[in-house]
Amino acid sequence: MQKVAANPNHSQWYIERFRSMAREGADLAGEARLVDALVPRGARILDAGCGSGRVGGFLAAAGHDVVGVDVDPVLIAAAEHDHPGPRWLVGDLAELDLPSRGIAEPFDIIVSAGNVMAFLAPSTRAQVLGRLCAHLSTDGRAVIGFGAGRDYEFSRFFDDAAEAGLVPDLLLSTWDLRPFTDKSDFLVALLRVA
Repeated sequence: MQKVAANPNHSQWYIERFRSMAREGADLAGEARLVDALVPRGARILDAGCGSGRVGGFLAAAGHDVVGVDVDPVLIAAAEHDHPGPRWLVGDLAELDLPSRGIAEPFDIIVSAGNVMAFLAPSTRAQVLGRLCAHLSTDGRAVIGFGAGRDYEFSRFFDDAAEAGLVPDLLLSTWDLRPFTDKSDFLVALLRVA
């Protein structure tokens, strides 16, 4: 929300950017295809930091039970408009408590794409990972992707994940399954409950 405070048009710009790319035929579903391949049809999926619903909308259309959460009400309104069907909620991931909102069943998988982790306040990153872990089923996984050079070192992310009770299952450098190395400038971490 600091971006929105600094630029009140940021949310609308973001929405129009992705709508324009979709109209031009850009492939916007890479993250969602990976998540879809990890779970059986009808899986319970949390789109954490869902933005305007691009990932969660694809997953719902593929037959999954999707809940999306984002702190920005403008983005949630766009998700509801562009991708009806999933349950879209305004909420702060650092305070995520879906059972208090009537969503008690844990999730098979949680996806956090689009550099969400790097946009969080640094003081809340470990807390957010802990809240995500609390919403996973015992055999569930979280899939989190973000780029380097965004003030969140991958090594710090791994420490925060461990503190939150999450351990790596698989580390990739892209959403299309390229292996993660020490030289990777992007991380896609598949994490499970420790």
